[in-house]
Amino acid sequence: MSATEYLAAQKLGEKRYQADVARGVDPYLPVLDKIITASDVVGEINLGLQYIALGNVVGTATEGRTHAFASNFMPILDYNTEFGGKWASLCQSHLEEGIHDPIKVYEYMTKFYVIEGNKRVSVLKYFGAESIPAMVIRKMPKKTDELENKIYYEYVDFHKQTGINYMWFSQLGSYDKLREHLGISDGEPLSDDARLDFNSAHLAFEKAFLAKKGADKLKINVNDAMLIFLNIYSYEELKHMSRDEVKANVDKVWDEIILSHQKKETPVTPVLDPVDNSKPKLLNILQAKPKTLKIAFVYDKRPQDSMWIYCHELGRNDIKNKFANQVETTAFPLVDTPEKLVECLNKIVEEKYDLVFTTSPEMLNASLKVAVAHPEIKILNCSLNTTTSHVRTYYARMYEAKFITGIIAGSLCENNKVGFVADYPISGTVANINAFALGVQMVNPNAKVYLEWSKVKGSNPKKRFEELDVHYISYIDMIVPANASREFGLFCIRDGKIRNLAMSVYNWGAFYEKIVSAILAGNWKEDEKLDEKKAVSYWWGMSAGVVDVICSAHLPKGTIRLADLMKDLIKNGKVSPFYGKIISQKDVVADNMNSELDIQDILNMTWLNDNIVGTIPKPDEIQDDAQDILAVQGLDQPENLELKKPVETLVNSEQEQR
Repeated sequence: MSATEYLAAQKLGEKRYQADVARGVDPYLPVLDKIITASDVVGEINLGLQYIALGNVVGTATEGRTHAFASNFMPILDYNTEFGGKWASLCQSHLEEGIHDPIKVYEYMTKFYVIEGNKRVSVLKYFGAESIPAMVIRKMPKKTDELENKIYYEYVDFHKQTGINYMWFSQLGSYDKLREHLGISDGEPLSDDARLDFNSAHLAFEKAFLAKKGADKLKINVNDAMLIFLNIYSYEELKHMSRDEVKANVDKVWDEIILSHQKKETPVTPVLDPVDNSKPKLLNILQAKPKTLKIAFVYDKRPQDSMWIYCHELGRNDIKNKFANQVETTAFPLVDTPEKLVECLNKIVEEKYDLVFTTSPEMLNASLKVAVAHPEIKILNCSLNTTTSHVRTYYARMYEAKFITGIIAGSLCENNKVGFVADYPISGTVANINAFALGVQMVNPNAKVYLEWSKVKGSNPKKRFEELDVHYISYIDMIVPANASREFGLFCIRDGKIRNLAMSVYNWGAFYEKIVSAILAGNWKEDEKLDEKKAVSYWWGMSAGVVDVICSAHLPKGTIRLADLMKDLIKNGKVSPFYGKIISQKDVVADNMNSELDIQDILNMTWLNDNIVGTIPKPDEIQDDAQDILAVQGLDQPENLELKKPVETLVNSEQEQR
């Protein structure tokens, strides 16, 4: 029996060996001594006895027996050798009583390299075992700026806290997200029972994930995919799912997993301008007249308490008036906690709404969960750079308006000083800051933009601008209706008196009108043809009428004419704020005088223009009351802003207005 098993294992080894040779890669087991040197390691930590995943046992510590195995740990020596006899004997022992003696391994960067017990690993891998007991010694790598190294140090902290040694992610911050799903804080230990529960839930998900066709071809791993799954189905729900239920629910979210893989390869480009989908096709004309469209608007505040929500409420009233008997709209205000949001969305499902607009990016995950469970409901979430296959997202290119207000400020300031107050360091905010600065620079090359952050600890923009003798200031776009302050938009302040000069505005009614028109015409699916995985993200601007600049009568007539001219040029696509040579505080960002910045570079902007005096603050510099928003939307790796890679969930630069 054991001889038969050896020959079968040898056949698997020879097949892998030949495949590796054909691909031009080393056909033997990786050897840790060849992968790292003593200078790559800062020390060793004895972790003691652990159960380790056999899938993570990838090689040997020293060259020794490495040529006895193919790269998949299957034997390749003849059966009639001493090695073959020992392997077969160990196989027989496993069949009769099991293998219980622990092997000894080094762990380096989450992978295990065998010091003692290569044949035990080989036999258990042959029989498809999932784990093996091992005495583990961790080799700690030196800290570097490489992404994998930073993720590894996050892994070490998570392993020390939880005892879970098989979770590896491809993105920074994933371990903190997993802690949130598990309901534990950083440093809080995980009980033995909780660890067993997680092991069981993870195994169920892993089996369902690996059973999907094409899972092995994805750039994201099973643990990355599990985080996506947990954004839709909570960990508590996963724990209580049967294996069949896990499989069925993985099928439902598979498009989200595929989309995440695609975004690692090629980020989804947002739809920048509306397509005219208001005219029904012949087939839609011949169909029966549709029922009244039930539309829900979900707000986290009341319109009278938030100008942000007030603008969306104006949009709701616009479509209610325009489409009369064709639509029925309802506003759901004060949905300001996760519990209220779940309750509200459940009510919307029960009352059979057709279309839902959730107006805060924090509502995205709950919206996504409902969309997966109820594909008959069309859901859109107001957020930037957060693309999903089940929920369409939408936002406005406010940086176009900021560019124009920058031109106004630059043309008026007498002392070459302009102030800009931002709230949180997120991508939408950075694009707005730079567009404003480029507008100033366009008309006044000598002017400087002094950047202050309202949510930085100890910040006092008003006092700072007084000290700098700054009179022209760009502040929040809108104010709460009940707030009598005139410190909004672009204003000039002298001797304590404020003159409002211009204001950037949102016109959500223009957006909602086009979406509703497309649905009533039966053309909702048309935009999905823009992306093979049906991920649709709208990022409309002045050309769609979603963004505008209102000029005050306090402005000189020539300045108003200039602003109107720039609006027309931007609407017609003849002017872009991010066009030509652009220089940041540290380096040249773009050096082509005849092209504009790529849309992804604008979405994921993490640099400041060279005429800006100021910096982008780090997370620990931001006030405590802003940390929740920063955790969801903040810049990735702010300590390395100039070299930072694109991020995936950066949204809504207007939080303070809300």
